[in-house]
Amino acid sequence: MSYLLSHTALKAEAQRLGFSVCGCAPAAPVEEWRRRQWEHYLAHHHHAGMSYLENHLDKRLNPRLLVDGAQTVISLALNYYQGDACTFSSYQFARYAVGRDYHEVVKERLAALLQFVRQTSDGRVDGRAFCDTAPVDEHYWAWRCGLGWLGRNTQLIIPHAGSHFFLGELILTAPTDHYDAPLSSHCGNCLRCVKACPTGALSPADGLDARRCLSYLTIEHRGPFPPELPTPPLGNCIYGCDRCIAACPHNQSAPLTEVQDFYPRSELTQMSADDWSSLTQEQFSRIFTHSAVKRTKLEGLLRNIQCAKTKAQS
Repeated sequence: MSYLLSHTALKAEAQRLGFSVCGCAPAAPVEEWRRRQWEHYLAHHHHAGMSYLENHLDKRLNPRLLVDGAQTVISLALNYYQGDACTFSSYQFARYAVGRDYHEVVKERLAALLQFVRQTSDGRVDGRAFCDTAPVDEHYWAWRCGLGWLGRNTQLIIPHAGSHFFLGELILTAPTDHYDAPLSSHCGNCLRCVKACPTGALSPADGLDARRCLSYLTIEHRGPFPPELPTPPLGNCIYGCDRCIAACPHNQSAPLTEVQDFYPRSELTQMSADDWSSLTQEQFSRIFTHSAVKRTKLEGLLRNIQCAKTKAQS
């Protein structure tokens, strides 16, 4: 008989490590509706310039292809909500990016949970940890593992807690003695996130079109902004955009994170408007070491700042 992982023990250890929510599901190909969503998304180029999403689609749709002998997917969520909007000298950053790089913080906890699994099973169970760095459909698996539902803004919404959460996964080579059930959507007829998007990137029918999404445009996109966008498009956002999240009624009573790494780094609070405009490569590298903001590179951040300045002066 194969080794059975204890669902109760896994959740207890995840909670001890600081994770907000933990759930388990059998490792299997994603359901047909999700496969069709991915095919539609890619066929209509809603992924914009993120060509890496086209790679390894077979693995994204089937976690068994990522880990030999995979039998269980564990999805975990870690709260990053810090309260007040993350605005520094009138420039706003997405909340998730103002502290330490979430890849590092979440992966440390995932590694500790994986070590717990290996030790408690006397080495009979192995697996891999993932946090936004491999072809894993993390929102789907968070839903499938019962953490929350997939909101109209494509974010995972956790009951009574909202969507300010980082996600991570363990894919393990043993079953658990209990699996969690997915949750039905509580979005109803609400369209607040759709109406809050200033560029029309969200559609009730088609979901998110990254070609118009300010998060994509301020972080992943290189070069000038598309001419069909409103001019200037950013408002005061220079890294990411939290508008659809802020508009969601399920985020109105979001709990504060206890993870100090996710609170704004002191360097950000000391920056003046002139400091932002004259940012050098040396300063950028120093301020944003171990930060998700380094993803946009200095050139992208300065482009965003110039666009925000144009809005302020208009």
